Amino acid sequence: MVFTSHIFIFYFLPLVLLGYYLLPAKRNLFLLAASYVFYGWWNPWFVLLMLFATFVNYTCGGIIAKAEDDAPRRRWALAASVVISLGTLGFFKYFMFAANNLNGLLGLFGAGPFPVLQITLPVGISFYIFQSMSYSIDVYRRTSPPVRSFFDFACFVSLFPQLIAGPIVRYNTVADQLVYRTHTLDKFASGVALFILGFAKKILLANMVGPVADAVFEAESPYALDAWFGVTAYAFQIYFDFSAYSDMAIGLGRMLGFEFPRNFNAPYMADSITDFWRRWHISLSTFLRDYLYVPLGGNRKGPRRTYINLAIVMLLGGLWHGANWTFVCWGAFHGVLLAFERWRGKQSVYARLPRPFRIAATFVLVLFSWVLFRSPTLGGAGRFFGAMLGLSGAHGGSALLGGAIYTQGHLIMMALCALLAFQARQAFDLAEEVTWPKTVVLIPLFCLALVTMLVQAFNPFLYFQF
Repeated sequence: MVFTSHIFIFYFLPLVLLGYYLLPAKRNLFLLAASYVFYGWWNPWFVLLMLFATFVNYTCGGIIAKAEDDAPRRRWALAASVVISLGTLGFFKYFMFAANNLNGLLGLFGAGPFPVLQITLPVGISFYIFQSMSYSIDVYRRTSPPVRSFFDFACFVSLFPQLIAGPIVRYNTVADQLVYRTHTLDKFASGVALFILGFAKKILLANMVGPVADAVFEAESPYALDAWFGVTAYAFQIYFDFSAYSDMAIGLGRMLGFEFPRNFNAPYMADSITDFWRRWHISLSTFLRDYLYVPLGGNRKGPRRTYINLAIVMLLGGLWHGANWTFVCWGAFHGVLLAFERWRGKQSVYARLPRPFRIAATFVLVLFSWVLFRSPTLGGAGRFFGAMLGLSGAHGGSALLGGAIYTQGHLIMMALCALLAFQARQAFDLAEEVTWPKTVVLIPLFCLALVTMLVQAFNPFLYFQF
């Protein structure tokens, strides 16, 4: 089930809100049941996998909590949590990638390929594995108390607003909210406003520029201008798509009394790559920092080790996004830039330029990285880079491509995306306080987005694949 569907808007959400507020004593249990229905809508069998991850980390966290003075037992329980969680993620997400690469390597030595087991990737597995594993780690670090019941923990892992595509909610950020959370009219109104803004961003912006990006990336040999226009369209699509989901998730959380962490903070206003990662997918970057970068030593073991740690974190961050060498190279690209800026004292090479020029330079670097992220193969990414640099061009086909992408509607939407992306105040900020003038704008905006959703055929959520 997706947020931008008539089933969710007209049936699931109203029924969940009604049941939630009619059952004040059983709210977590009700949310658990509703979340399992939400997740099982795609494939009911995947619920069992999520239940397995929940049981493993609940059990390991309980062992850690009870073994207060038994350090070896605590370490073994933590190791079991991490190994089983990452092993499960690795099997479903990376087994075929590793097997296919091994077949390719065997082919270089003349050996025949072996059959590869075809595995369906459960939607959202990266998010709920990270979240459930964070519980064991937080209890081990004594930064969070053990959960009071299995059902509360299962509710945390499966909570439908942020289950599929984040933000990644760590246990220690919502431990108290699982026991007690406030419900006020202002909080509910803020949640509704943020959901509407996210819904509109997804339907009216991301879905409108997505076909432009697809047309250019699928073209055999676009002109340089087409390539730049296409990757810019993709930059807007992925931002307004992913940030829209985060806005809707946070908004839904507020409707249910939860406060989830902010996941985006005007990332295209960043004036360096370091600044970009403070603003883009904040929940992932902080998760990797706290649970990977810091345990690796962070910046405590000298400059050289710091650069290596940054590279490792970004390589694994790239691989987390998908089992493809393009994601590995995307992570390596950002890792090299982050290490270089750290070597310069967290400053970019263009740090002395006026801020508008720093923002523009950072955006260009991010555009190059999005080519790796969007391209299905490294060869395709290489050809697209060649097109962007004018090293290759269309021969007879670009006129047709240009006629498809430079329409009046597409140009207007691209200009609107640029206007909204390159400003400091984003939907999260606008929804903090709901006033009557804002309400007057939000209601027709929601109606417009709703009508548009009902007639749209193009409606993917890009981060569902991760």
